[in-house]
Amino acid sequence: MQGVARNFFTLAIIYALCGMAVGLYMAISHDHSQMTTHAHIMVAGWLMSSVFAFFYHLVPAAAGGMLARVHFWLTAVSGILLVVGLFFLMAGNTAMEAVTALGSICFYAAMLLFAFIAIPAIYRTA
Repeated sequence: MQGVARNFFTLAIIYALCGMAVGLYMAISHDHSQMTTHAHIMVAGWLMSSVFAFFYHLVPAAAGGMLARVHFWLTAVSGILLVVGLFFLMAGNTAMEAVTALGSICFYAAMLLFAFIAIPAIYRTA
């Protein structure tokens, strides 16, 4: 695994470790107020980044372009904004709603970009 595929899989591992740490914290403290954050870290972070990594690994032609690198950085930055904003929002800091919204919108834009990259690529290889 190399390039953008490696970057996405590294990001996925970091998300998994963070999501599991939040899960452990909730279990130990018996405070499950961060369940939403935990779920977003595990699904949007670990799962989606893993899927992106394996797609780019399996379809290297899609991984070589500038759009794949933009996809990685847009996903990485917006995902961090999303989960950090969500963590503080779930802790009661309503001022983080704008950060969470910005992260969410940009993360959605990253998924749209992935669709723009992936759909043509899978039909070219079929």
